[in-house]
Amino acid sequence: MRSSLYRSNRPALPTVRPSVAAVLAAVSSLVLNPALAQTETASGSQPVAGTAAATQLPPVVVTSTRTAQPLTEALPHTTVVTQEDIVNSQAPDLRTLLRNQAGVELTANGGMGSNTSIFMRGANSNQTLILIDGVRVSSVSSGTAQLANILPDQIDHIEVVRGNVSALYGSDAIGGVVQIFTKSGAGQAPAANAQVEYGSNNTRQGTVGYGGQIGDTSFNVTGSAFKTDGFSSINTKQAPRANPNDNPYENQSVSAQVKHRFTPDWDAGMAGYYSKSKLSYDSSFGRPTDDNRSNSELYTVSAFVNGKVLPDWATHFKLAQSEDRSENFLNGANNGTFNTRNRQFNWQNEYALAPTHTLLFGTDYLQQELDSNSYGAPSRIVFSVFGGYDGRFGKHQIQLNGRNDHYSDFGNHGSFFAGYGYNVTDALKLIANVSNAFRAPTFNELYFPGFGNPNLNPERAKSAEVGVQYNTPQTGLLRVTTFETRYDDLIVNVTQPNGLLAPTNVNKAKVQGIEASWRASLWGTDVGASVTFQNPVDEQTDTQLLRRARRHAAFDVGRNFGNWRFGGEWLLSSSRLDTGSRTLGGYGIVNLNARYNIDKQWFVAARVENLFDKNYQLVYPYNTQGRAGYITLGWRQK
Repeated sequence: MRSSLYRSNRPALPTVRPSVAAVLAAVSSLVLNPALAQTETASGSQPVAGTAAATQLPPVVVTSTRTAQPLTEALPHTTVVTQEDIVNSQAPDLRTLLRNQAGVELTANGGMGSNTSIFMRGANSNQTLILIDGVRVSSVSSGTAQLANILPDQIDHIEVVRGNVSALYGSDAIGGVVQIFTKSGAGQAPAANAQVEYGSNNTRQGTVGYGGQIGDTSFNVTGSAFKTDGFSSINTKQAPRANPNDNPYENQSVSAQVKHRFTPDWDAGMAGYYSKSKLSYDSSFGRPTDDNRSNSELYTVSAFVNGKVLPDWATHFKLAQSEDRSENFLNGANNGTFNTRNRQFNWQNEYALAPTHTLLFGTDYLQQELDSNSYGAPSRIVFSVFGGYDGRFGKHQIQLNGRNDHYSDFGNHGSFFAGYGYNVTDALKLIANVSNAFRAPTFNELYFPGFGNPNLNPERAKSAEVGVQYNTPQTGLLRVTTFETRYDDLIVNVTQPNGLLAPTNVNKAKVQGIEASWRASLWGTDVGASVTFQNPVDEQTDTQLLRRARRHAAFDVGRNFGNWRFGGEWLLSSSRLDTGSRTLGGYGIVNLNARYNIDKQWFVAARVENLFDKNYQLVYPYNTQGRAGYITLGWRQK
């Protein structure tokens, strides 16, 4: 995956063969104390900003099966970034929220708002599915989502599911799924909140919100504005033709939800999310005086109905639309417009055969359209049917899922997931999963003039994993998983007899690895860690995948002292390869944060990024943030 000057809506140059390789880091080399684990707060809980943590409840997730289940019952490796985690981290963007997750790596071409890629278990960025409240948000031209423009102010919590789950969601879920849930206000007394922030690079941020539940109606609306002067995104010593000036970024975002329960069995509502941003970015090509700009918009809107047809039969309807809009400028002249529209309808049903046995069945309909001044493309229609079973027999747990997706441009593609869990004790569970997944070709790969290949097939992947989970109130939740994923028909850019490049299904890859996630509250201190060993190597060239480390880890700690809270994290990564056979050095980054509750309504917080001013790169020749400090003043109605 090449270094993009902006979100790569244009076809990639012939660099990366998206592949992953194989060396299973010895499990015996990873010795983790079961005491290093944590019980997380419930997914939907929203502790008050600036106060002590809310009462912890058993977390519930939906992404791993498309139905609600305790986090400890999820057979795919699933973790949650809770509202409490978001508040305590003071994270400015989605990249910061996800960077300490097991198996997850993120890169960026500069500072805030710059092109951001996510690699889960070594998979390419376009092989991880991003959802906002169940709605797809990826560009149909590039296959990636506007990760850099999704800021935390509207987020309630995030669920991260690793590994092949196309049997649940269809295309793109090879590396896994990241589902973002916006704030709903459910279960809270109506209250307003606001905060402002100022910091390095003349960074300014403000947020206001109001939400809660009145009777059978829950609601929330939150708006935010972010602006920074930034820093020069490119190292001009490595790219002397780039513009050396700082690259500013601004973003305005809003989210809203409302839901009403009409009877004990039926409710309906609407949800929406909107983000608009402006970014100055740098190019390694051209002239030092060039001014590159990008204007982007991202929105989702959905209407839903949930109810029970019979006491044991629950049904869910959702009608949704999302748009990913991107317009680029070079010295004030339009340099490419790529607008994606996704329309989707979902009908899902769960039938309870018995208290611990549930059938899942339903259908998804997706229409994808592209409006671009670079080329035209036909709309894509995807009609899908899916089914599943989730059951428990004493100590045994089974999850089976199957799905068929019919694409208007290349036909049918089936996928499956089979998972098994065995509770050795109440605390210790053994887990094994096998699955396959696929990624549909992007419109760039199919139709871009002089480049696209309309005869492409989907990329395919097969995965197997085994794991162990340990969970007690005293030691928290620990999960260690070994995995192997094999890729076929990977799309790479190949030089044709006429001398032109064309994407072709020719590559194979394999990744083997081990990952561990751990969250705990020990003696009043919140602690956590993620550790990943992998060997991302292209099978055909026997080279390491670009921008993916063989080892990376994150450790965090936080503790309350009366009205004070202090926390910090340590991010570690080994060296990575980049374009031109370059090696990006390993790094270790320390970030600190603190908060003081002035009273029950007001708080002041501060954070320091890159405390020791580490000079490192995620993408050549792009810069990363040096030492930076920020201070926040916040208020919440009581």
